[in-house]
Amino acid sequence: MAIAISQEAFDAMVRENMEDLGMDADEALADAVDALTLQGADLSGIIKRVPGEAAAAEVSPVMRVLDEVKASSASDSDSGGRSEEDAERLASLLDELRELCSGDGLENAAVAARNGGVEALVALCASAGVKQERLLASGLKALSSLLCDVGSTEKFRQSEGPQVVMGILKGGSESSDILEGGFRVVASASAGNEVVKECFMVLKVDELIFQVMGEKSNSNVQSLYDAIRVLLTPDDNRVVASQVYGYSRRFAETGIAAVLVNALREKVAPSSLPSACAALKAIAVNDEICRSISENGGIDVLLRCIDEASEQKNKVIAKSCCSLLSKLAGSDANKTTIIERGGFDKFLKLTSRFSEDPPIIQEVMSMVTILTLRSPENAARAMGAGYGTLAIQAMQKFPSSAQTQKQACLMIRNLVVRNPENRTILLNDGVEKLIRKTKMMHGSCKDAATSALRDLGVDNYNA
Repeated sequence: MAIAISQEAFDAMVRENMEDLGMDADEALADAVDALTLQGADLSGIIKRVPGEAAAAEVSPVMRVLDEVKASSASDSDSGGRSEEDAERLASLLDELRELCSGDGLENAAVAARNGGVEALVALCASAGVKQERLLASGLKALSSLLCDVGSTEKFRQSEGPQVVMGILKGGSESSDILEGGFRVVASASAGNEVVKECFMVLKVDELIFQVMGEKSNSNVQSLYDAIRVLLTPDDNRVVASQVYGYSRRFAETGIAAVLVNALREKVAPSSLPSACAALKAIAVNDEICRSISENGGIDVLLRCIDEASEQKNKVIAKSCCSLLSKLAGSDANKTTIIERGGFDKFLKLTSRFSEDPPIIQEVMSMVTILTLRSPENAARAMGAGYGTLAIQAMQKFPSSAQTQKQACLMIRNLVVRNPENRTILLNDGVEKLIRKTKMMHGSCKDAATSALRDLGVDNYNA
């Protein structure tokens, strides 16, 4: 675990290097950084400066903006109100802060969080009324950009951030900008922090999301789908047993799965569709939920989306829909539905459209692997549709792609393990040589390749 260090301690070390060891300014600064890094100190958010030579605001643009935000907020509070002009000026500062801390600005975000940025923005959002839509939306989006690690999300929790944001979302459900900003905070704050997830669930965020999604106009608030996905992802490595499985069931009990399917069917913009698929995938944690998604038309919708993605050559949507279908195919009842709806033909058409794209081919082979698991009938249909040929072609075309090779081996196993007739076909087509080559080239494929050779019935499969 990294050692925590304050800005004051860092500055003192630089000063000591200069005063006691006679180093010049640049040398003293570099030595402090190197020494603390070797000691395992966490220097994220530390402003690397020579004490006394420049103020923090001069060295770090984010500190300048943050200081202005704090000063403006304090001034508005002292004067007992905030004029429209003041609100606009503050919103512009918040937008600038968000720009500095977004994307590649993780170090800026860490600096802002270390220097009271999270607490200041939570307080600002709490004080801004829903009628100040522009200011509040900017404040929420800026806040989300600061929540980039456990330290910052803990500060958010300790500042009663979950309660503040939930209050805003309940009062601002008519504003898509406020919803976008608010759910962006929910997603950012919950990422990697099981305690924050629990806070939001205690505050019944699942019921709020269901209510918000009931409004057709809110179906394209992408951060809403991101919030569902993050809340239901077990990503806190400090926790031995996550509670997110139970949260997924709670979400399902609200009826959100049917609402998400309906959104996919009628309302979601292409830019939001992958996020909606990811949200639905996070909810589909057991056979009952997977079947309910199918019963609400989810499989039909996804197959249609795959057809459209194939025609439009939209890789992102195709991959997202295939990934969700793979999850739903875990239910035996859904396997039958997917195949009866012409799934095998649609997936093969997709691979022909994306014949130069290993990730799409991998997704399709993964789905076919699931569809043929413990089902000789489905394996026979898959071979008849051309998936044996697909496996061989993929292995020949992408020899350096370990994941493609591994997925081909896994699919081959299910095509042949209960279907001896398929073994003969594939062996005659030269699959053994390809699998042995994969086994030699890719260490990560060794187990899958060995199992495929064994199920093909070849001699010395373990060699």
